[in-house]
Amino acid sequence: MAERSFVEEVKKLRLGAGEVFSGEGILAVTKALLESGVAYVAGYQGAPISHLMDVLADAQDILSDHGIRFENSASEATAAASLAASVNYPLRGAVTFKATVGTNVASDALANLASGGVKGGALIIVGEDYGEGSSIMQERSHAFAMKSQIWLLDPRPNLPCIVQAVKDGFDLSEASNTPVMLQLRIRACHVHGQFVAADNRRPAFSLKDALENPNRDVSRIVLPPASFLHEQEKINERWPAAVKFIEERQLNDFFSANAADIGIAVQGGSYNTVLRALERLGLADVYGESKVPLYVMNVAYPLVDSEWQRFCLGKRAVLVIEEGQPNFVEQNASAILRQADCAAVLHGKDMLPLAGEYSTATVMQGLRAFFECYGMLAPQPVAPAARKVIPLVPAAAAASAVGAGAPAAEPVALLDENVHARPPGFCTGCPERPIFTAMKLVERELGPHHVSADIGCHLFSILPPFNLGSTTMGYGLGGASAAALNAPADKRAISVMGDGGFWHNGLTSGIANAVFNKSDNLTVIVDNSYTSATGGQDILSSTALNPTRSTGHAIERAVRGVGVDWVRTVRRTYDLKAMMATLREALTTQAKGPKVLIAQSECMLNKQRREKPKVRKAIAAGERVVRERFGVDSDTCTGDHSCIRLSGCPSLSVKQNPDPLRTDPVATVLDSCVGCGLCGEVSHAAVLCPSFYRAQIVSNPTRVDRLRQRVRDGLIGWLQRRDAARRARYAF
Repeated sequence: MAERSFVEEVKKLRLGAGEVFSGEGILAVTKALLESGVAYVAGYQGAPISHLMDVLADAQDILSDHGIRFENSASEATAAASLAASVNYPLRGAVTFKATVGTNVASDALANLASGGVKGGALIIVGEDYGEGSSIMQERSHAFAMKSQIWLLDPRPNLPCIVQAVKDGFDLSEASNTPVMLQLRIRACHVHGQFVAADNRRPAFSLKDALENPNRDVSRIVLPPASFLHEQEKINERWPAAVKFIEERQLNDFFSANAADIGIAVQGGSYNTVLRALERLGLADVYGESKVPLYVMNVAYPLVDSEWQRFCLGKRAVLVIEEGQPNFVEQNASAILRQADCAAVLHGKDMLPLAGEYSTATVMQGLRAFFECYGMLAPQPVAPAARKVIPLVPAAAAASAVGAGAPAAEPVALLDENVHARPPGFCTGCPERPIFTAMKLVERELGPHHVSADIGCHLFSILPPFNLGSTTMGYGLGGASAAALNAPADKRAISVMGDGGFWHNGLTSGIANAVFNKSDNLTVIVDNSYTSATGGQDILSSTALNPTRSTGHAIERAVRGVGVDWVRTVRRTYDLKAMMATLREALTTQAKGPKVLIAQSECMLNKQRREKPKVRKAIAAGERVVRERFGVDSDTCTGDHSCIRLSGCPSLSVKQNPDPLRTDPVATVLDSCVGCGLCGEVSHAAVLCPSFYRAQIVSNPTRVDRLRQRVRDGLIGWLQRRDAARRARYAF
């Protein structure tokens, strides 16, 4: 169950020539694929292109109508390898995944594909989330494109440009027999806009044609001596063909080319940010008309020598705006200009930060420094270097007030000194939380253990209140991360991976590797029925019935199939006693060999997405609905707060103690509670706390429910009155 459904939106994909398409960037990409005559699409979900995979999944009837094959690939490597269909046949294929981690996983397939080249257009749609919107290491796909000579498109982030880039990408790929990478920034994926649609096209050459007319070309297979010829072919034939195509199709844009004797060169993905910064500086209007010459590289690699020379001709200086490090574009452009003996001074990272996301504020600072250096803007007064506060009123007004005898304004501390950090955490009711609660409680008995973490929601366990996990090496590599720590000792290493990571990579690199090398460590596999971290997509072990995919394949069977003997499955992770007992057994058993604990419970976020609409519908229809909630008796709570320290549930908080003789705040359960029951389990397991209670909220109660409630109210009221009378009798 994906986190978002596009069933209604995908109807727009049937629009024909001349009709106006309105929607989101990822929908526009899908429409562009249909208009390009693509024959097959594959990919692996991951922000920021998770929704692109969801769109494709919801549009399968449209894809089938046009003879297009779509696959949710097992990994990015699987997706990239599927582009082999374009090597020998004039089949247009596209794959998509998150970069740079996806590109890393797919690197072997992509390198081989780039070496042998392609006959049909091969497009790699990369979701680039460099910067603060990212959850991965801060790297870019640019380096891989350069390494393997894969042409890299980085279109301006608006729907017409994105759609055109998809079409140009296929054409460029076929014109140069080279795979093309289309880089979509996170904002471009979700930008909204319009473009004029064209008719969808069936593939000119179908997959059926390829199967019935098999073809092979030994010169395309990456094997010596052909592999040595591939390198020469890249440089002597494919590269010139690509440059010629880029020039003739005019894929790069020039704006206000002769407006001034200084200019800005920027990758297409950063165009909107630069234009906004120029507008804030008074050097562009809100309609995009710039007073400064702009060279917009919708093709980030390869650079076109003739275009650089033309843009820089007659200019004193050019500023290159390129996010991230190393500064590939700046270095390449510098070499082009020096070889052409161009007099323009090239600036880049000397005016802008060496690393980090280029927000509008950051770009404004770099642009101002550049323009002040060349006299296009007047220099601003320099503020004191050691200034750490922001005055409440402007400096001139403050000075005037002080001069008039008024008290000086109190300074306000910087924002980051006043706003608490908000690290990511588990959702309310997350079934993964009790797994790590159990680990912490067992840790009290057996001492701390080394824990190798993995990519996924469970990685939040490295943060408070659990503070578990020492490393994370990649998706599905939790088990492999503990491989070196397999030595005779009194303790075993623990590794964690999710069900998504298990099927992506973990079965072979983690579990099978542990079997082969006779590991004695413990691997905990979190099985919550979905690849929850990427948006709730179904996988092999999903319990949901998926009409287009095969699900219901148990992880335990796969684990035993590669040779693991000690396997335990906990069917309900909220059963804290069972989780603790199984962990304790796994860490103390005398049995040798790898140990695997499969912890099962459905992702609560997906469960709530499915159940809440049903509950609302049932209540609206007048049906009786019972919901469970937990609470804390303020008079009983001791203020120990083990329930919070060993759970960290967002629905747990504190409030003032009702007892005037006790100053410690008491725990309380907020309305966001989903009734998983972990807080009560934790409190009992930790300190035998009796303060938690479970309540039932009955919507549309029956007569029996009302009668039962009146009896309860009467009995409880009588007991309360009797207790009050006793207290009054003994009162002083």
